Amino acid sequence: MMKKGFIFLSIALLFGMVFLSSGCFSRPAQTTTSLSSKIIVTDTLGRQVELDGTAQKVVAIGPGALRLCCYFNNTGILAGIEKMDKDSATGKPYLLANPSLADLPEIGPGGPNNAPEPERLLAVKPDVIFTTYAADQATADNLQSKTGIPVVALSYGQASVFDPQVNASLTLIGKITGMESRAQELAELMDRFKNDLESRTKNITEDQKPTVYVGGLGMKGTHGIESTQGNYALFQAINAKNVVDETGKSGSLMIDKEQLIAWNPDKIFIDAGGLQSVLEDYRKNPGFYQALSAVKNKEIYSQLPYNFYTTNIDTAIADAYYIGKVLYPEQFRDIDPEKKADEIYKLLLGKEVYAQMAEDFGGFKQLELQ
Repeated sequence: MMKKGFIFLSIALLFGMVFLSSGCFSRPAQTTTSLSSKIIVTDTLGRQVELDGTAQKVVAIGPGALRLCCYFNNTGILAGIEKMDKDSATGKPYLLANPSLADLPEIGPGGPNNAPEPERLLAVKPDVIFTTYAADQATADNLQSKTGIPVVALSYGQASVFDPQVNASLTLIGKITGMESRAQELAELMDRFKNDLESRTKNITEDQKPTVYVGGLGMKGTHGIESTQGNYALFQAINAKNVVDETGKSGSLMIDKEQLIAWNPDKIFIDAGGLQSVLEDYRKNPGFYQALSAVKNKEIYSQLPYNFYTTNIDTAIADAYYIGKVLYPEQFRDIDPEKKADEIYKLLLGKEVYAQMAEDFGGFKQLELQ
């Protein structure tokens, strides 16, 4: 009898242990508190911005903001699009690669001279507003106050191509949207292209470099051959000998045509965005152009325009490889510029779009002015 009682007691204890381990009396599961889920970032204006958690829906306003978001190849996070981007994809690989973005709700006019529209931004209920409009902290704070939505300033910096501010902006987007691994991948890609261009050209001596000039660059509209840049980012990327650097000026400037004749560069590049202006000027004044050695020797080339709603970094990098191929064929002998352009577009935007860019602007080619 005692033996049976002992057996029943053992069985009862065993069931009791199972009952306890089944969770009826287990400790409550730990939950993530709102404090631990918050994300705090410092944007490119030095503002500290706090979000309740990972952003599921975002809007990107101002020149180039949407492009940076498109580099993450996850357009499902975008809640709206500015009219300027909605109306035209020409010259914008980020829209050529993502035509469905045109179907998103309109969140404002866009353009460098138009202010954001808080009501439209509120209508699409984003978790965060990425902006390149804000030139100072007060402007960003004002938009955040009006909408009640966290506003994070992004920037392309001064150089736009290979500028540290671009990588900083990509890092911000990645952290806020939970796509940090893609942000790191993008930063590594930018560095890889920059270092490759540098390594190919850094040891070329000055006497081995042809002199070079770029004209037809966009500057608040299209311009002719007189429109150029000092310390031109693409020439800097491949250590080219830019005749304009002799002026000691940086950035966009208009030169006197007689100065171009005095410089008489070995090779000339024309931005395809300004090519029609150059061709019209040639028809009016062919003598000027024929006085240039680059024109007489057929050393004049086109590059794809890359300034549409600020810098299309992808196209700019592709241009740099093409320019390098023209100036230093030996150092770029393994590069097919068209294939390289599509490689860059695919890596950054997930789609090859060189064919469309070439259809719209003529592509990489030697030019004949007539």
